[in-house]
Amino acid sequence: MLRVYNTLTREKEPFVPLKEGEVSIYACGPTVYNMPHIGNYRTFLTTDNIVRTLEYLGYRVKFVMNITDIDDKTIRDSKAAGLSLKDFTDMYTAEFFKGLGALNIKRASAYPRATENVGDMIKLAEKLIEKGLAYEKGGSVYYRISGYPDYGKLSKLNFNKILVGASVDVDEYDKDNPRDFALLKASTPEEIERGIYYESPWGKIRPGWHIECSVMAMKNLGPTIDIHIGGIDLIFPHHENEIAQSEGATGKPFAKYWIHGEHLIVEREKMSKSKGNYFTLPDIVGKYGGEVVRFMFLSVHYRKKLDYSEALAENA
Repeated sequence: MLRVYNTLTREKEPFVPLKEGEVSIYACGPTVYNMPHIGNYRTFLTTDNIVRTLEYLGYRVKFVMNITDIDDKTIRDSKAAGLSLKDFTDMYTAEFFKGLGALNIKRASAYPRATENVGDMIKLAEKLIEKGLAYEKGGSVYYRISGYPDYGKLSKLNFNKILVGASVDVDEYDKDNPRDFALLKASTPEEIERGIYYESPWGKIRPGWHIECSVMAMKNLGPTIDIHIGGIDLIFPHHENEIAQSEGATGKPFAKYWIHGEHLIVEREKMSKSKGNYFTLPDIVGKYGGEVVRFMFLSVHYRKKLDYSEALAENA
């Protein structure tokens, strides 16, 4: 029997899908604000390998991967580039798909975009307010973490020091300092001037990062999915918040199995532009070819760090 390591339980478990012979998979896709680096593609390739394995074993797989085309980063960097949000994110979405082609990654069943699903995000926020799990403050809508007793069950972090009623607008925050997080953010005057807003019962808003995935996963695959996949860096806060929003709204388990891939590092250091060890996919595909890069990524187990080096690539 196929067994998978489930981040939720921290154990290897027999894989038993919700429907016999069918598997639903949701994977966190790219935030299209820059050229995707090779670490991003390691996660996308892990997902491809899992999909192909399940299909080889005879399962019918419905696989959905989102495209985050509105969030803090896309808004910030599109402004710096002097482009509209749509023109900017369309450019990097095209680069993302080029990369999938270079690595022979099979296309998902659907690639929903965040900007196309804001209406459903507003509906989810309304439902959470009705249930007492969210509240409006200053034109933004926040999730009330204290209203969800299971908060922390995925990350296993201790949240005893949460300040009740303290709200944050940032999408990413320190592990030891969580706060009620933004579901929908009041659009700033600058965002409104750029046309980056949606009408809502609370005024002009735009979505926060976390609510986007909950809505796109449930809309395309239903309230409970078999497998949710992402990089290990997404366990907290992103996936923890997805669980809180989704299960808070539906009262049903959001995902049965959680699968997370480890980081890609470069010669034992975290990849960063400031260190000069930052590689985009075209950099290494141009040098070694997509098949070699794919083989290199698959040569290390997905739950172990992959230490990229010239020697590793040459060996592959």
